[in-house]
Amino acid sequence: MVSRVRVWLNRTYAENVFFMDQLRRNPAGRAVEIHATHGDPDSPVLAAADTAEPEPEGLTPAAYVEYALTQCRRRGIDVFVPRLHQSAIVKHRADFEAVGTALLAPPPQAVAVFLDKVVAYEAVQAIGVPVPPWWRVRSADELLAAVEELEGAGHRACFKPASGAGGVGFRVITRDRFSLAQLSGFPSPYVPLGLALDAVRDAEEPVDWLVMPRLEQPEVSVDCLTGPDNRIRLAVGRTKNGRRRGFTLHEQWLEPARRIAEGFGLHHLSNIQFRMFGDRPVLMDVNTRPAGGLHQLSLCGVNAPWAAVRLALGDDPGEMTPPYLGPDYSVVSGPRPLLPVVLPQQRGEVPASALRAVPAPAVPVERRTATGARP
Repeated sequence: MVSRVRVWLNRTYAENVFFMDQLRRNPAGRAVEIHATHGDPDSPVLAAADTAEPEPEGLTPAAYVEYALTQCRRRGIDVFVPRLHQSAIVKHRADFEAVGTALLAPPPQAVAVFLDKVVAYEAVQAIGVPVPPWWRVRSADELLAAVEELEGAGHRACFKPASGAGGVGFRVITRDRFSLAQLSGFPSPYVPLGLALDAVRDAEEPVDWLVMPRLEQPEVSVDCLTGPDNRIRLAVGRTKNGRRRGFTLHEQWLEPARRIAEGFGLHHLSNIQFRMFGDRPVLMDVNTRPAGGLHQLSLCGVNAPWAAVRLALGDDPGEMTPPYLGPDYSVVSGPRPLLPVVLPQQRGEVPASALRAVPAPAVPVERRTATGARP
Protein backbone atom coordinates (compact mmCIF):
# COMPACT_ATOMS: atom_id res chain seq x y z
CA MET A 1 0.00 0.00 0.00
CA VAL A 2 1.37 3.41 -1.00
CA SER A 3 1.67 5.78 1.95
CA ARG A 4 0.06 9.17 1.97
CA VAL A 5 2.10 12.33 1.25
CA ARG A 6 2.13 15.05 3.88
CA VAL A 7 2.64 18.55 2.39
CA TRP A 8 3.05 21.83 4.28
CA LEU A 9 2.42 25.31 2.84
CA ASN A 10 3.52 28.12 5.14
CA ARG A 11 2.21 31.68 4.95
CA THR A 12 1.20 31.88 1.30
CA TYR A 13 -1.22 33.52 -1.10
CA ALA A 14 -4.93 32.79 -0.85
CA GLU A 15 -4.90 31.56 -4.47
CA ASN A 16 -2.90 28.54 -3.37
CA VAL A 17 -6.12 26.89 -2.24
CA PHE A 18 -6.13 25.76 -5.88
CA PHE A 19 -2.59 24.38 -5.50
CA MET A 20 -3.94 22.31 -2.62
CA ASP A 21 -6.99 21.19 -4.61
CA GLN A 22 -4.76 19.93 -7.42
CA LEU A 23 -2.56 17.96 -5.04
CA ARG A 24 -5.61 16.11 -3.78
CA ARG A 25 -6.82 15.46 -7.34
CA ASN A 26 -3.51 13.96 -8.43
CA PRO A 27 -3.75 11.48 -11.32
CA ALA A 28 -2.02 8.76 -9.29
CA GLY A 29 -4.87 8.77 -6.81
CA ARG A 30 -2.34 8.99 -3.99
CA ALA A 31 -3.60 10.27 -0.64
CA VAL A 32 -2.34 13.76 0.18
CA GLU A 33 -2.70 15.45 3.55
CA ILE A 34 -2.06 19.17 3.68
CA HIS A 35 -0.89 21.23 6.62
CA ALA A 36 -1.11 25.03 6.43
CA THR A 37 0.07 27.89 8.63
CA HIS A 38 -0.69 31.57 8.27
CA GLY A 39 -0.67 34.82 10.20
CA ASP A 40 -4.20 35.73 9.08
CA PRO A 41 -6.82 33.57 10.84
CA ASP A 42 -9.21 34.21 7.93
CA SER A 43 -6.87 33.02 5.20
CA PRO A 44 -8.68 30.51 2.95
CA VAL A 45 -5.62 28.24 2.95
CA LEU A 46 -6.23 27.44 6.62
CA ALA A 47 -9.78 26.32 5.94
CA ALA A 48 -8.72 24.32 2.88
CA ALA A 49 -6.02 22.37 4.73
CA ASP A 50 -6.45 19.12 6.62
CA THR A 51 -4.69 20.63 9.65
CA ALA A 52 -3.84 24.26 10.32
CA GLU A 53 -2.12 26.49 12.85
CA PRO A 54 -1.61 30.23 13.28
CA GLU A 55 1.97 31.29 12.69
CA PRO A 56 3.89 33.04 15.45
CA GLU A 57 4.55 36.70 14.75
CA GLY A 58 7.82 38.59 15.03
CA LEU A 59 10.23 35.71 14.50
CA THR A 60 13.59 36.51 12.96
CA PRO A 61 14.46 34.47 9.85
CA ALA A 62 16.75 32.26 11.95
CA ALA A 63 14.05 31.69 14.57
CA TYR A 64 11.55 30.94 11.83
CA VAL A 65 13.83 28.21 10.46
CA GLU A 66 13.83 26.56 13.91
CA TYR A 67 10.04 26.88 14.05
CA ALA A 68 9.79 25.29 10.59
CA LEU A 69 12.06 22.39 11.51
CA THR A 70 9.93 21.74 14.58
CA GLN A 71 6.76 21.75 12.46
CA CYS A 72 8.24 19.31 9.97
CA ARG A 73 9.50 16.96 12.66
CA ARG A 74 6.33 17.04 14.74
CA ARG A 75 3.92 16.66 11.83
CA GLY A 76 5.90 14.24 9.70
CA ILE A 77 6.04 16.61 6.72
CA ASP A 78 7.26 14.95 3.52
CA VAL A 79 7.33 18.07 1.32
CA PHE A 80 7.57 21.68 2.52
CA VAL A 81 6.60 24.48 0.09
CA PRO A 82 8.06 27.62 1.72
CA ARG A 83 7.08 31.14 0.71
CA LEU A 84 7.66 33.18 3.87
CA HIS A 85 11.40 33.33 4.71
CA GLN A 86 12.22 31.15 1.70
CA SER A 87 15.76 32.52 1.41
CA ALA A 88 16.58 31.57 5.02
CA ILE A 89 14.90 28.18 4.84
CA VAL A 90 16.68 26.93 1.71
CA LYS A 91 20.07 27.46 3.37
CA HIS A 92 19.13 24.64 5.76
CA ARG A 93 18.07 22.03 3.22
CA ALA A 94 20.28 19.39 4.84
CA ASP A 95 18.64 20.02 8.22
CA PHE A 96 15.20 19.50 6.72
CA GLU A 97 16.34 16.37 4.92
CA ALA A 98 17.63 15.06 8.26
CA VAL A 99 14.07 15.17 9.66
CA GLY A 100 12.67 13.54 6.50
CA THR A 101 11.41 16.67 4.72
CA ALA A 102 12.11 17.64 1.12
CA LEU A 103 12.04 21.35 0.25
CA LEU A 104 10.05 22.29 -2.84
CA ALA A 105 12.22 25.35 -3.51
CA PRO A 106 15.40 26.28 -5.39
CA PRO A 107 18.88 26.12 -3.82
CA PRO A 108 20.07 29.18 -1.85
CA GLN A 109 22.36 30.56 -4.54
CA ALA A 110 19.49 30.67 -7.04
CA VAL A 111 17.10 32.33 -4.58
CA ALA A 112 19.74 34.93 -3.67
CA VAL A 113 20.14 36.13 -7.26
CA PHE A 114 16.48 37.07 -7.56
CA LEU A 115 15.94 38.73 -4.18
CA ASP A 116 17.17 42.02 -5.62
CA LYS A 117 15.79 43.07 -9.01
CA VAL A 118 18.91 45.00 -10.01
CA VAL A 119 21.15 42.02 -9.26
CA ALA A 120 18.69 39.83 -11.16
CA TYR A 121 18.63 42.09 -14.22
CA GLU A 122 22.42 42.26 -14.33
CA ALA A 123 22.69 38.46 -13.98
CA VAL A 124 20.17 37.54 -16.68
CA GLN A 125 21.53 40.19 -19.04
CA ALA A 126 24.94 38.53 -18.70
CA ILE A 127 23.51 35.28 -20.11
CA GLY A 128 21.84 37.03 -23.05
CA VAL A 129 18.27 37.54 -21.83
CA PRO A 130 16.92 40.99 -22.84
CA VAL A 131 15.94 43.34 -20.02
CA PRO A 132 14.47 46.85 -20.12
CA PRO A 133 16.61 49.89 -19.29
CA TRP A 134 16.56 50.58 -15.56
CA TRP A 135 17.87 52.99 -12.95
CA ARG A 136 18.34 52.25 -9.27
CA VAL A 137 17.34 55.35 -7.35
CA ARG A 138 17.70 56.25 -3.67
CA SER A 139 17.07 59.99 -3.71
CA ALA A 140 14.76 62.58 -5.23
CA ASP A 141 17.51 63.87 -7.52
CA GLU A 142 18.17 60.36 -8.86
CA LEU A 143 14.44 59.81 -9.36
CA LEU A 144 14.06 63.05 -11.31
CA ALA A 145 17.09 62.30 -13.49
CA ALA A 146 15.82 58.82 -14.34
CA VAL A 147 12.31 60.05 -15.16
CA GLU A 148 13.61 62.85 -17.38
CA GLU A 149 15.88 60.48 -19.28
CA LEU A 150 13.05 58.02 -19.89
CA GLU A 151 10.60 60.73 -20.90
CA GLY A 152 13.23 62.23 -23.20
CA ALA A 153 13.39 58.90 -25.02
CA GLY A 154 9.60 58.87 -25.41
CA HIS A 155 8.77 56.44 -22.58
CA ARG A 156 6.45 56.68 -19.60
CA ALA A 157 8.36 56.09 -16.36
CA CYS A 158 7.32 53.79 -13.55
CA PHE A 159 8.95 52.55 -10.38
CA LYS A 160 8.77 49.64 -7.95
CA PRO A 161 10.78 48.47 -4.94
CA ALA A 162 14.11 46.87 -5.83
CA SER A 163 13.08 44.01 -3.55
CA GLY A 164 9.47 42.93 -3.38
CA ALA A 165 6.78 40.72 -4.85
CA GLY A 166 3.22 40.77 -6.06
CA GLY A 167 3.27 44.25 -7.59
CA VAL A 168 3.39 45.91 -4.17
CA GLY A 169 4.68 49.47 -4.47
CA PHE A 170 4.38 49.69 -8.26
CA ARG A 171 3.50 53.19 -9.49
CA VAL A 172 3.43 55.00 -12.84
CA ILE A 173 4.77 58.55 -12.98
CA THR A 174 2.54 61.25 -14.49
CA ARG A 175 3.15 64.94 -15.06
CA ASP A 176 -0.52 65.75 -14.44
CA ARG A 177 -1.33 67.78 -11.35
CA PHE A 178 -3.12 66.06 -8.50
CA SER A 179 -6.82 66.71 -9.01
CA LEU A 180 -10.29 65.28 -8.53
CA ALA A 181 -9.44 62.81 -11.27
CA GLN A 182 -7.29 60.97 -8.71
CA LEU A 183 -10.15 61.03 -6.19
CA SER A 184 -12.82 59.65 -8.50
CA GLY A 185 -13.45 55.96 -9.02
CA PHE A 186 -11.01 53.35 -7.77
CA PRO A 187 -7.47 54.11 -6.54
CA SER A 188 -5.03 54.52 -9.40
CA PRO A 189 -1.40 53.42 -9.82
CA TYR A 190 -0.61 56.84 -11.32
CA VAL A 191 1.23 59.34 -9.10
CA PRO A 192 2.19 62.92 -10.02
CA LEU A 193 5.95 63.37 -10.24
CA GLY A 194 5.92 66.32 -7.84
CA LEU A 195 4.20 64.34 -5.10
CA ALA A 196 6.63 61.44 -5.53
CA LEU A 197 9.64 63.77 -5.32
CA ASP A 198 8.26 65.49 -2.21
CA ALA A 199 7.61 62.13 -0.54
CA VAL A 200 11.17 60.96 -1.22
CA ARG A 201 12.65 64.23 0.08
CA ASP A 202 10.54 64.03 3.25
CA ALA A 203 11.30 60.37 3.92
CA GLU A 204 13.36 59.56 7.01
CA GLU A 205 15.31 56.87 5.13
CA PRO A 206 16.46 56.59 1.50
CA VAL A 207 14.16 54.70 -0.85
CA ASP A 208 15.44 51.78 -2.89
CA TRP A 209 13.50 51.84 -6.15
CA LEU A 210 13.91 50.49 -9.63
CA VAL A 211 12.84 53.07 -12.24
CA MET A 212 12.13 51.80 -15.73
CA PRO A 213 9.86 52.37 -18.73
CA ARG A 214 6.26 51.27 -18.49
CA LEU A 215 6.26 47.98 -20.39
CA GLU A 216 3.43 47.04 -22.74
CA GLN A 217 1.16 44.02 -22.96
CA PRO A 218 0.91 41.17 -23.52
CA GLU A 219 2.32 40.02 -20.22
CA VAL A 220 3.45 36.41 -20.33
CA SER A 221 4.17 34.41 -17.17
CA VAL A 222 6.10 31.24 -17.90
CA ASP A 223 5.58 28.55 -15.27
CA CYS A 224 8.63 26.29 -15.11
CA LEU A 225 9.32 22.98 -13.42
CA THR A 226 13.05 22.32 -13.26
CA GLY A 227 14.84 19.25 -11.94
CA PRO A 228 17.87 19.17 -9.61
CA ASP A 229 19.90 18.39 -12.74
CA ASN A 230 19.07 21.95 -13.97
CA ARG A 231 16.93 20.56 -16.81
CA ILE A 232 13.43 21.84 -17.52
CA ARG A 233 10.63 19.30 -17.18
CA LEU A 234 7.76 21.69 -17.99
CA ALA A 235 7.45 25.24 -19.35
CA VAL A 236 4.14 26.83 -20.32
CA GLY A 237 3.41 30.51 -20.85
CA ARG A 238 0.23 32.11 -19.49
CA THR A 239 -0.68 35.24 -21.44
CA LYS A 240 -2.48 38.28 -20.08
CA ASN A 241 -3.87 41.08 -22.20
CA GLY A 242 -6.43 43.07 -20.25
CA ARG A 243 -9.02 40.63 -18.94
CA ARG A 244 -8.26 38.08 -21.63
CA ARG A 245 -6.02 35.19 -20.56
CA GLY A 246 -4.59 32.38 -22.62
CA PHE A 247 -1.64 30.03 -23.07
CA THR A 248 1.40 29.88 -25.32
CA LEU A 249 4.29 27.59 -26.16
CA HIS A 250 5.95 30.14 -28.45
CA GLU A 251 9.72 30.06 -28.17
CA GLN A 252 10.04 33.86 -27.94
CA TRP A 253 8.77 33.45 -24.38
CA LEU A 254 9.86 29.91 -23.50
CA GLU A 255 13.44 30.12 -24.73
CA PRO A 256 14.54 32.98 -22.43
CA ALA A 257 12.58 31.46 -19.53
CA ARG A 258 14.30 28.13 -20.09
CA ARG A 259 17.67 29.87 -20.23
CA ILE A 260 17.02 31.52 -16.86
CA ALA A 261 15.55 28.48 -15.09
CA GLU A 262 18.26 26.11 -16.28
CA GLY A 263 21.11 28.63 -16.17
CA PHE A 264 20.51 29.65 -12.55
CA GLY A 265 19.26 26.30 -11.25
CA LEU A 266 15.72 27.39 -10.36
CA HIS A 267 14.84 23.91 -9.18
CA HIS A 268 11.23 22.87 -8.72
CA LEU A 269 8.57 25.53 -9.48
CA SER A 270 9.38 29.05 -10.64
CA ASN A 271 7.54 31.75 -12.56
CA ILE A 272 9.31 34.02 -15.05
CA GLN A 273 7.45 37.08 -16.34
CA PHE A 274 7.92 39.04 -19.54
CA ARG A 275 6.40 42.10 -21.19
CA MET A 276 7.01 43.99 -24.40
CA PHE A 277 9.55 46.81 -24.77
CA GLY A 278 8.99 48.10 -28.25
CA ASP A 279 8.76 45.08 -30.52
CA ARG A 280 10.60 42.55 -28.34
CA PRO A 281 9.90 40.65 -25.11
CA VAL A 282 12.00 41.65 -22.11
CA LEU A 283 12.22 40.21 -18.62
CA MET A 284 9.95 41.83 -16.06
CA ASP A 285 10.38 39.64 -12.97
CA VAL A 286 11.42 36.22 -11.68
CA ASN A 287 9.61 34.45 -8.84
CA THR A 288 11.45 31.56 -7.18
CA ARG A 289 8.16 30.07 -5.97
CA PRO A 290 4.94 28.69 -7.48
CA ALA A 291 2.82 31.43 -9.04
CA GLY A 292 -0.61 32.16 -7.61
CA GLY A 293 -2.09 31.41 -11.04
CA LEU A 294 -0.28 28.11 -11.52
CA HIS A 295 -3.53 26.17 -11.21
CA GLN A 296 -4.70 27.72 -14.49
CA LEU A 297 -2.48 25.20 -16.31
CA SER A 298 -5.13 22.64 -15.45
CA LEU A 299 -6.99 24.06 -18.47
CA CYS A 300 -4.15 22.53 -20.52
CA GLY A 301 -4.46 19.11 -18.89
CA VAL A 302 -1.42 19.65 -16.64
CA ASN A 303 -1.23 19.13 -12.88
CA ALA A 304 1.97 21.05 -12.17
CA PRO A 305 1.74 20.99 -8.34
CA TRP A 306 1.60 17.20 -8.26
CA ALA A 307 4.45 16.89 -10.78
CA ALA A 308 6.52 19.17 -8.53
CA VAL A 309 5.77 17.12 -5.42
CA ARG A 310 6.77 13.96 -7.29
CA LEU A 311 10.03 15.61 -8.31
CA ALA A 312 10.74 16.75 -4.74
CA LEU A 313 10.25 13.16 -3.55
CA GLY A 314 12.69 11.84 -6.16
CA ASP A 315 10.02 10.45 -8.50
CA ASP A 316 10.99 12.21 -11.72
CA PRO A 317 7.92 12.91 -13.92
CA GLY A 318 10.15 13.28 -17.00
CA GLU A 319 9.73 15.93 -19.67
CA MET A 320 6.14 17.11 -19.80
CA THR A 321 4.33 18.72 -22.73
CA PRO A 322 0.74 19.89 -22.32
CA PRO A 323 -1.56 17.54 -24.26
CA TYR A 324 -3.39 20.64 -25.52
CA LEU A 325 -3.58 24.37 -24.91
CA GLY A 326 -6.75 25.54 -23.22
CA PRO A 327 -8.99 28.23 -24.72
CA ASP A 328 -8.83 31.92 -23.90
CA TYR A 329 -10.49 32.62 -20.58
CA SER A 330 -11.01 35.23 -17.87
CA VAL A 331 -10.76 34.93 -14.11
CA VAL A 332 -13.55 35.83 -11.69
CA SER A 333 -13.64 35.63 -7.92
CA GLY A 334 -15.96 33.48 -5.85
CA PRO A 335 -16.53 32.33 -2.29
CA ARG A 336 -14.29 30.05 -0.29
CA PRO A 337 -15.13 28.77 3.21
CA LEU A 338 -13.33 30.17 6.23
CA LEU A 339 -12.79 28.69 9.65
CA PRO A 340 -15.96 29.13 11.74
CA VAL A 341 -14.05 30.75 14.62
CA VAL A 342 -11.00 32.96 14.95
CA LEU A 343 -7.88 30.99 15.77
CA PRO A 344 -6.37 31.99 19.14
CA GLN A 345 -2.66 32.62 18.72
CA GLN A 346 -1.70 29.79 21.07
CA ARG A 347 -4.08 27.14 19.75
CA GLY A 348 -2.59 23.98 18.38
CA GLU A 349 -3.94 21.82 15.59
CA VAL A 350 -7.36 22.54 14.15
CA PRO A 351 -9.11 19.27 13.26
CA ALA A 352 -10.44 18.70 9.77
CA SER A 353 -14.01 18.56 11.08
CA ALA A 354 -13.75 22.16 12.23
CA LEU A 355 -12.14 23.26 9.01
CA ARG A 356 -15.01 21.93 6.97
CA ALA A 357 -17.84 23.14 9.14
CA VAL A 358 -18.82 25.35 6.18
CA PRO A 359 -19.25 23.35 2.94
CA ALA A 360 -17.15 24.22 -0.08
CA PRO A 361 -18.96 26.21 -2.79
CA ALA A 362 -20.50 24.23 -5.63
CA VAL A 363 -19.46 26.83 -8.21
CA PRO A 364 -15.72 26.86 -9.02
CA VAL A 365 -13.82 30.07 -8.32
CA GLU A 366 -12.41 30.15 -11.81
CA ARG A 367 -14.75 30.11 -14.80
CA ARG A 368 -13.92 30.02 -18.48
CA THR A 369 -15.79 32.36 -20.75
CA ALA A 370 -16.36 32.35 -24.47
CA THR A 371 -13.78 34.27 -26.47
CA GLY A 372 -14.34 37.95 -25.99
CA ALA A 373 -17.13 37.43 -23.44
CA ARG A 374 -17.33 39.30 -20.16
CA PRO A 375 -18.73 37.45 -17.13
